[in-house]
Amino acid sequence: MLDVCLLGTGGMMPLPYRYLTSLMTRYNGSSLMIDCGEGTQVAVRKKGWSCHPIDVMCFTHYHGDHISGLPGLLLTMGNAERKEPLVMIGPKGLERVVNALRVIAPELPFPLEFIELTEQKQAFDIKGYHIEAFRVNHNIVCYGYTISIPRKGKFSVQKAQQLNLPVQYWNRLQKGETLELNGMVFTPNMVLGPERKGIKLTYVTDSRPTSIIAEQAAEADLFICEGMYGEKEKAVKAKEYKHMTMYEAAQIAKTAQPKQLWLTHYSPSMTHPEEFLEEVCAVFPNTVIPKDGITTELDFETE
Repeated sequence: MLDVCLLGTGGMMPLPYRYLTSLMTRYNGSSLMIDCGEGTQVAVRKKGWSCHPIDVMCFTHYHGDHISGLPGLLLTMGNAERKEPLVMIGPKGLERVVNALRVIAPELPFPLEFIELTEQKQAFDIKGYHIEAFRVNHNIVCYGYTISIPRKGKFSVQKAQQLNLPVQYWNRLQKGETLELNGMVFTPNMVLGPERKGIKLTYVTDSRPTSIIAEQAAEADLFICEGMYGEKEKAVKAKEYKHMTMYEAAQIAKTAQPKQLWLTHYSPSMTHPEEFLEEVCAVFPNTVIPKDGITTELDFETE
């Protein structure tokens, strides 16, 4: 099961009722965060979650509303006596940007490990997450992310028994180990069925519509996408500043067919984004216009 919380839904500047952009997920004791706008750690506290287990931080790009909350968050994690490494993923220049922000957080009791993105698409496996970063179309280099939890094939008791494999070794094969017993080698594929459908979440902000977004979000359990403007007359402004309207996000979802679309990164001028829900749902019915702190649990399909 993957816990998902959209901590902040605001773009450009925070409002009294809307924090800036950030997403947090929890899986198997490890947390992942995408973007860290101003107010993020307050939003985490308000939700009742903890910053301490964050093992991976992904950044879409380095505009202030997506990263300005980082120094304070790092200080909080350090004050909690964290020792484990923190992996950071983001466009080229990540280490330079983070170190510049760390002028006010120079000493941390844990190491930072940087992964800088240079390709159109790059993939990583960290702490049980399969992370795919993909380049989108903003006015500076910007990436979207697909976070997947793979699911191994079903264990076959019959196959294990046919191999005369002692029961005490079954669990190790289920976990992906290769075993050598009495001169014989046993691999997981000998007792596991085909890989089953896992969990998939795609997250995109600050972009014009591109084909790669629909490709990444295809049949996702949850697609979170920028819907900066709901007012029809703001379509020209969205194009000029390389952002997306709610209707453009819904059109991508119509193509990709995720189970659900959450809109985010609202313009501060749009004080009541929910008033556009009916029109957006006419494009993609399973659309939600969330407020800060919306949470869901994504689970594996039952068999």
